[in-house]
Amino acid sequence: MAEQPTLASQLLSGNRRALARAITLVETGGPAARELMGAIYPSTGRAHILGVTGSPGAGKSTLVNALAQHWRRAGKTVGIVAVDPTSPFTGGAILGDRIRMQPLGGDAGVFVRSMASRGRLGGIARATDDSLALLDAAGFDMVIVETVGAGQSEIEVHGVAHTTIVVETPGAGDDVQSIKAGILEIADLYVVNKADREGAEVVMRQLRAMLNLGERKPGAWQPPVLPAVAQQGQGIAEIAAAVERHRAHLSQDGHMAALNQRRADRALAHSVQELALARATADRARWDALLAQIADRSADPYTAALALLDER
Repeated sequence: MAEQPTLASQLLSGNRRALARAITLVETGGPAARELMGAIYPSTGRAHILGVTGSPGAGKSTLVNALAQHWRRAGKTVGIVAVDPTSPFTGGAILGDRIRMQPLGGDAGVFVRSMASRGRLGGIARATDDSLALLDAAGFDMVIVETVGAGQSEIEVHGVAHTTIVVETPGAGDDVQSIKAGILEIADLYVVNKADREGAEVVMRQLRAMLNLGERKPGAWQPPVLPAVAQQGQGIAEIAAAVERHRAHLSQDGHMAALNQRRADRALAHSVQELALARATADRARWDALLAQIADRSADPYTAALALLDER
C-alpha cells in the first residue's frame, strides 16, 4: 500500500511510466487500485473525453489517429484508450494498440493503451472508466476512447464520453434505415468515413433525414453529419472543429453539469456492481452451492442472489 501515494504523485506530475503502471494496476483491480483512484480523483475533470464508435471496418482507428495528429499540431496532448475484443484463450486484447496506432509512435504528447473488453456489453472494458480518469489526472487535454465495433451494444460509450462520434461508411451492406436506433441516438457527431467511395452522399442524406425526423428541444445540440477520408486526412479539421463546438455547447445552460451527473451515476452504479459481486463471490463454497441449486432447478437465480445479499 505504501507505494500508491508515490505512484499517484508521479502520475499527477506527468510521469508516463507511472501512468502505464497505474493503468495496469486498475486493470488488475483490488484495494490498491481503489486507493490509487481515491488519490487522483480530485485532480480529474479537466480533459475533454471523446468517444469514437461505429460498425466494424468503418475506419475508427484511422480516424482516431488523424484526430490525434491534428490536435498535436495544435499543441494539445492526447490520451487514447482503444478497447479491443477479448481473446477467449488469454483474456487479453486481440488487436493491440501498437498495431493500430503506429503513426503516433514516438510522440511524447500522445499516450496509447489498448484494453480488453472482457465480454462486457457495450464494448467498454471493466477498467476503462478508471483509465480515462488516470489520463485526465495525468494532464492530457483530449482523451479518446475507441470502442469495439459491435453494433447496438456500443451505446455504453455514451456513458463515459463528453462527445460521442458515430462512424459510418458507404457500402457497409446495410443502409442507414436499417441501423438500430440505439447507436444513432447516442451520437453528438456523425462521420461518414471513406467518403470518396460511391454511396457516401446517400448515407449522409439518410442520416440527415433521420435526424430531421426527431423532435429536439429549443437550444438542443443538432448533431452534424460530416464526410471524411481519414486515411488521407480529409475532413479531419472540420471534425475537430465540430468537437470544439459541441464542447462549447456543453458549457452553456448547465449542459455539462447534467452530463457529469449522468457520468457519475454510471460510474457509481458500476462500482457498486463490481464491489457487490466481489463480496458475493468471496465465499466460493457458498457461491458454488447456489450455482448447483440453480443448475438443478431447486433455486432460481433471483432467490439465490437475494440469499447472497442478505448474508453480507
